[in-house]
Amino acid sequence: MKYRLLAGGSVLVMAAALSACSSPSDSGSGDGRTTVDVWLMRDSVSDTFQKEFTADFEKRHPKIDVKIQIQEWDGIGQKITAALASNDAPDVIEAGNTQVAQFAESGGLLDLSDRKDELNGADWLSGLAEPGAYEGKQYGIPYYAANRVVIYRTDLFEKAGIDAKEIKTRDQWIDATTRLNQGGTQGIYLPGQMWYALAGFIWDEGGDLATESGGKWSGALDTPEALRGMAFYEQLQALGKGPKDSDEDDPPQAEVMAQGKVAQVISTPGGANVIVEKNPELKGKLAFFPIPGKTADTPGSVFTGGSDLVVPAAAAHPDEAVTFIKELTGDTWQKKLAVAMSYVPNRTSLASAVAGDPGAAAMAVGAANGHATPNTPGWAAVEAENPIKDYMTAVLTGGDPAREAAKASQDITRAMNAGS
Repeated sequence: MKYRLLAGGSVLVMAAALSACSSPSDSGSGDGRTTVDVWLMRDSVSDTFQKEFTADFEKRHPKIDVKIQIQEWDGIGQKITAALASNDAPDVIEAGNTQVAQFAESGGLLDLSDRKDELNGADWLSGLAEPGAYEGKQYGIPYYAANRVVIYRTDLFEKAGIDAKEIKTRDQWIDATTRLNQGGTQGIYLPGQMWYALAGFIWDEGGDLATESGGKWSGALDTPEALRGMAFYEQLQALGKGPKDSDEDDPPQAEVMAQGKVAQVISTPGGANVIVEKNPELKGKLAFFPIPGKTADTPGSVFTGGSDLVVPAAAAHPDEAVTFIKELTGDTWQKKLAVAMSYVPNRTSLASAVAGDPGAAAMAVGAANGHATPNTPGWAAVEAENPIKDYMTAVLTGGDPAREAAKASQDITRAMNAGS
């Protein structure tokens, strides 16, 4: 979903009042024109992009007007839930990719499975398409993606004689980070509870955070694959001074890197802007590379955050809604959106659109090996409680990995099945 990053998946917080929602009676006029009501999220598009897209769309579809309302991420889960349960829903809603299953379970979304070919579904990013599906049906149409990369100090790499372009594998990454970790410089700042980074290492090993069998979900941190992922995290984390009992927001890792003593962090590319804002002397000294994988031919697995577009079952104009989605997620506007907002396009075949943006280009490489959190409404309860963070801290402070993983897996299992 949209980030913090994307600090991560489902963000369901305090409810916001359902407002600024147009009723179906407002969505048409006597001149035969139809107004498509659309909810997009704060900062998902710029004002300039929104105006250009709307003007082009209305020119190409002269009988359809577009009314875009910008929504805040804070409280959006409850606001969408209320809209889907009403007769007053917009026609198109942008939803965080990990939220779609929850909304689909309620029965409030239109099944768009028969529109996949029309909407270029053959090469959608799996990290957007998979969580946009629920029980074999496609409800969410991939909109844009973002994922973590490595932000690094070019001057420190050059001083250590390291070419970042040659870091393709985990072993090479560990070697480079070890060489950087000297003279008062942290080779990497990696806090102990960055569980999305851990998830990537687990996926690289062939494991997962949870698995489903017979309709029941079970935590899977205690599998051999997941334990190997945690072992690599522990090895990498030890090459810096990141706290073992907090995540990337406590303290904000961009502020830590801005202090000038950190060679690398794992972040979305936007983190580089924050680092430079905090320390202008680092302008021109930051660059990006994809998180390395186990082998040179495959980038490291990453959590794909971002958004899908959904159509409420109660939408007054579902056909026009699909027309809107088709344009916004089609080749022309996906390429423009990627360039304007430094996003990864929704399809693997469009990755070249961001070749000129170093951060987005690095994201696009990783996005080809993107994953999502377990695709079930119950995952929201896991994130709310987040036993994964406690597990990571326990291991990093000397706890037995197998024992701690078994405990965390039990907590995940309980949380995921609490409502069943």
